[in-house]
Amino acid sequence: MSKKTFERAAEKGLRLIAQVKANQPTLLHDVQRLCDEHEPLDRHETTDAARARHETRRVEVFDAGSHFQDTEWAIFIAAVIRVQRRRLVRDTATGLWNMARETSYHVSNAVFSGHAAGAAIRAHWGIENRHHYPRDVTMGEDACRVRNNPGILARIRSFAAN
Repeated sequence: MSKKTFERAAEKGLRLIAQVKANQPTLLHDVQRLCDEHEPLDRHETTDAARARHETRRVEVFDAGSHFQDTEWAIFIAAVIRVQRRRLVRDTATGLWNMARETSYHVSNAVFSGHAAGAAIRAHWGIENRHHYPRDVTMGEDACRVRNNPGILARIRSFAAN
């Protein structure tokens, strides 16, 4: 997400949460350092178990304070959110449980409770799973090599999906 998006959201009074990924290495490093050095304002943990999968999610919300004061992101980031996931998945062939861990970092222009931040992040994945994934699997959207006017083909796919 760009700074311009945060600017537009601030003008409209919207509250945003955006994931920080490796394409912003300096910001990601600063966010990780903040989470490692400070105690969270709020923490929320949930557990889901279904279909040979057991997942525990811990959401921690950190106050950005003056941590980003000397960066271009200072006026946009009010809170940092760290989501740690631990997933046990049962391999049906062997019957063994395989464990996977992952951590994602998010920034926000407002301070949320751990529960609210976790619910918002989880809700976004619902959109991803219901909309983007089926379009890619059923219509091969990511493999498409069309470079001239790709929006037209995207609209045709949307029409076909509906």
